[in-house]
Amino acid sequence: MKAVIQHEFGGADVLSYTDIPIPHIGEGEVLIKVSYTSVNYADIKTRIGTKGKGKFPLMLGLDVAGVVEEVAPNSAFSKGERVIAFPKNGSYAEYVVANESLVFKIPDNLSFETAASMPTVAILSYILFYEIGQVQKTDTIVIHSAAGGVGSMLVQLAKLAGVQQIIGTVGNINKEDYVRKLGANTVCTYASFTEEVLKQTNNKGANVIFDSVAGDVTSKSLECLSLYGTLVQFGNSSGKAGTFKTSDVHSSCRNVKGFSLGTTRKHAPERLAPVAEKVLELFASNKISIPVAKIFHLKDAAEAHKLIESRNYEGKVLIKI
Repeated sequence: MKAVIQHEFGGADVLSYTDIPIPHIGEGEVLIKVSYTSVNYADIKTRIGTKGKGKFPLMLGLDVAGVVEEVAPNSAFSKGERVIAFPKNGSYAEYVVANESLVFKIPDNLSFETAASMPTVAILSYILFYEIGQVQKTDTIVIHSAAGGVGSMLVQLAKLAGVQQIIGTVGNINKEDYVRKLGANTVCTYASFTEEVLKQTNNKGANVIFDSVAGDVTSKSLECLSLYGTLVQFGNSSGKAGTFKTSDVHSSCRNVKGFSLGTTRKHAPERLAPVAEKVLELFASNKISIPVAKIFHLKDAAEAHKLIESRNYEGKVLIKI
């Protein structure tokens, strides 16, 4: 089968389009013929080696949309069923293996293209919004990187839930119209969001801030987080650690919560099925969607990575297998 693998860490040019054997399934696993996979910023970090040691040859990719090709005995799935999944060893390939607990059937009216845009960002966003952030309608919330995949999803979930004040931040103000169309009331840059949040809230600050950027954005977020407010930290796309002092939280009764979808897939996959069901229904009923910025062929995965690294896109970048 065709696949994209790498034998060392580095730039996009380390990605190699090649032939490798079709993987075999074990107990409780399914083989999936892939239609689409999405490109996530985590792929970039893994490729360059900032997410820890790699076991080469390495295949990138977190999620797929496709058709079940083979199942183990007594499986809950059947050959030919349309699914999304989080595969075991990467997704940049024609066939992947996934544990049944991380495979979810998709409605007939949902296209593979639409389905492929959602597994990582939509399931993650739903958990962040409802379980970790526990956002209320009366809240003022800040969503960093609001034009990205997770940011786009969080803005829509907040709009759908009737949240009072949605503030999105972007690296380039040219993305303002896009984020406003998704449902944000205010859009500003990382350089100005602290002042804007305080202005919008009469200096009280935001109730919930979603931070996937870290670095300086984390400390600036704490400057505009309200009493009893929650900072939800779920990434560090800046490549820098966000820091705070205990005095930033205890006297103000604020809290910092962290969440990782990768950790949850590994240690608590049972948490994901109920969320996947809810998210798939939202997509199937057209209540939410993730615009697809561009679709690349598998052999052009390196170009997809370059687009992600440029940050000059809105929504999701997909790879068609």
